[in-house]
Amino acid sequence: MNNEIKLFEGNKIRSSWDNEKEEYYFSIIDVIKVLTDSSNPRDYWYKVKKRMTDEEKSQLSTICRQLKLKSTDGKMYMTDVADMQGIFRIIQSIPSPKAEPFKMWLAEIGKERIDEIIDPELTIDRALETYLKKGYSKEWINQRLQAIQVRKELTDTWQEHGVKEGKEYAILTNEITKAWSGMTTREYKDFKGLKKENLRDNMSTLELVLNMLAEATTTELTNIHNPKNLDENKKIAKRGGTIAGNTRREIEADTGKAIITSKNAIDFSELVEEVIKDVPELLEKDKDTNKKK
Repeated sequence: MNNEIKLFEGNKIRSSWDNEKEEYYFSIIDVIKVLTDSSNPRDYWYKVKKRMTDEEKSQLSTICRQLKLKSTDGKMYMTDVADMQGIFRIIQSIPSPKAEPFKMWLAEIGKERIDEIIDPELTIDRALETYLKKGYSKEWINQRLQAIQVRKELTDTWQEHGVKEGKEYAILTNEITKAWSGMTTREYKDFKGLKKENLRDNMSTLELVLNMLAEATTTELTNIHNPKNLDENKKIAKRGGTIAGNTRREIEADTGKAIITSKNAIDFSELVEEVIKDVPELLEKDKDTNKKK
């Protein structure tokens, strides 16, 4: 299961993709909140179920299930979810002017995922488009997309070596981050003024490259040394991070500048905007120079 956040008219809908069934599951509570603007969607859902006939409740049990999804407090809780067919049926029992737009949105989400399965490059294209809209430079985006691939290779390798997704991934990631940056993941986020935001989305190009080096090295070392448990994987993760950390220190010694920066995505976006604003002026100056020649 891959948990994701989908946006409908700016509202977050928690979802989970089942690779085996090739099906999305959506948080029913989130859907109800969007459709009804209810301040207590959980209670609304309870009342909807209470109004159902025995036959409807029986049908509901076949289209609904519970999955662990991340709550607003950052913790994972069992949550009522339904696949697309189930969500469509639930929508029918909820009077809402947003019902039809939401159905269209669901259909588009489903189509996008099917398209991505057929052509994985579409996933990359959509990620590229999203980052461009956020104001990142193409150079940064290229590094970020490579970082995603490197991270995927690392987590696949961890999985093959008995590491459990979730808490154990976080433990090993923390070892890598601390070894190359000198800070734990939480300390790094605090340094950049982040809370729940993705740390990698708030790294400079050089920070990203070093993080990639740390993760790629850890992947290579894991495959070579074949760790058998979490403790052994922690040692490998630390070694992978240390190699990248040594590189960081060499660069800093040569340049006299710190690589770890407190700048985040907002700063990078503003920098790009400033450069874009300066482009017309620079082009005009270039024209004047050419005329004088």
